[in-house]
Amino acid sequence: MIFYLILQLSLLNFSEIVHLIMKNISKEDYLSVIYKFADGTGIIKANQIAESLSVSRAAVTDMLRRLSIDGYVYYERYKGISLTETGEDYARNMVRRHRIWELFLHQIVGMPWDKVHDEAHRLEHGSSDELINKMEEMLDFPEFDPHGDPIPDKNGNLPKSNTGVPLSTIKPGSKVTVNRVHDFDSSFLKYISKIGIELNKELNVIDALDFDNSLIIIIDRKQTSISSKVAANIFVTNVN
Repeated sequence: MIFYLILQLSLLNFSEIVHLIMKNISKEDYLSVIYKFADGTGIIKANQIAESLSVSRAAVTDMLRRLSIDGYVYYERYKGISLTETGEDYARNMVRRHRIWELFLHQIVGMPWDKVHDEAHRLEHGSSDELINKMEEMLDFPEFDPHGDPIPDKNGNLPKSNTGVPLSTIKPGSKVTVNRVHDFDSSFLKYISKIGIELNKELNVIDALDFDNSLIIIIDRKQTSISSKVAANIFVTNVN
């Protein structure tokens, strides 16, 4: 009987520990999403958070209430959500950890860019600031991750913006250079890698089809068609 009680208490403690860990990770994920996907005014809608994290609106509402009480976000039901100064500092540090891990895994370990996001997500939570700073130094203080997103330095400063517009907005007859891609979906990254799209790659936009807004482009002298959804997640700058 005594052994049984000790076992139950041990299991309870373990369960509570796991719950706390998952709760902490969830907090970090929410803050990172708000930081990365807020609009130019720093505002994001609850449905955007739910879509980005693949969770229910009810779960988002519950977490936002907790984050508001803890002083990380400004939240009022049915209105936009934004980060407090504390929340922004916390989120920026998490984004820094994530993007340095992505670059480390890509450049040092040799992992393809479609696999580093999930691995970095697992590693960022258990890394000390000292380790991240050492990795940053080893990588020669990089400014952008493998997908073209800016990396905050240890003081929270961002490099000069890696400006670009969605490829879907480019008119036929233009030559452009890829400088950033969204990293939310590994299948998307695998697909664009397969057709030859990577950072700093030059593309020629040949035609835009009225039927479905897909684009006809030339990559490495090869003509291919990409959907408007794919084009909207590739960011480019004009060459001419």
